[in-house]
Amino acid sequence: MSASWLGFTLSLLLFATSHFVPRLGNLRGWLISTIGRRAYFSAYGLLSLVLFGWVLIAAAEAPYIELWPPAPWQRWAPMLLMPLVFVLAACAIGIDTPFTLGGSDKADPAKTTFGLAALSRHPLLLALLLWSLAHMLANGDLAHVILFGGSGLLALIAMVAFDRQVTTALGQEDAAQYFAKIPIISLSPLTDRAWRQAHIKTVVARTTLGLSLWIATLFLHETLLGVSPLP
Repeated sequence: MSASWLGFTLSLLLFATSHFVPRLGNLRGWLISTIGRRAYFSAYGLLSLVLFGWVLIAAAEAPYIELWPPAPWQRWAPMLLMPLVFVLAACAIGIDTPFTLGGSDKADPAKTTFGLAALSRHPLLLALLLWSLAHMLANGDLAHVILFGGSGLLALIAMVAFDRQVTTALGQEDAAQYFAKIPIISLSPLTDRAWRQAHIKTVVARTTLGLSLWIATLFLHETLLGVSPLP
């Protein structure tokens, strides 16, 4: 194995390990009780960003093995999907359900109405899936297909795992009602006047934040990663 492949493999293993180790033996719970919830998630988020940055750099440095030839139209996939990805990610912050990545542990899954969770019960995971698919299509070499394909697969597995937690915690009947109230993704709450009156300001603020981050990423992408995202 070449040094470049070794570095890519090592970065993937450490990134994956950082996500699974905290769940062993309630390590995450112990760390949160020891240093506090805010300190833990701040440190964990910073570590994840650093490791993920390493994965991206290592994928770019891995030997180029073409699986499908690049075509100009493929570069439109990230351009069209990334605004939605950033909006979904922005809407995921503290979402009103405990059964998803980034959800609030204090949320009550038995309630009859939900906030932004009514638009999507897994917005951050859905954002990760769309990000992965868009970038895998635009990068047809082996290292990037492994990176983006693996990320998308992990997002799907996490959705299934969280939904199983719902069934375990609430039971079949209540879980069915929960899934009916907050589907994978839906725009129907926007047609509900009462829901709009209660949440439209938050939706607009989160959408503005997401689109602002997307625009900033367009300008910084080439500087940080060495590749222009523009078609």
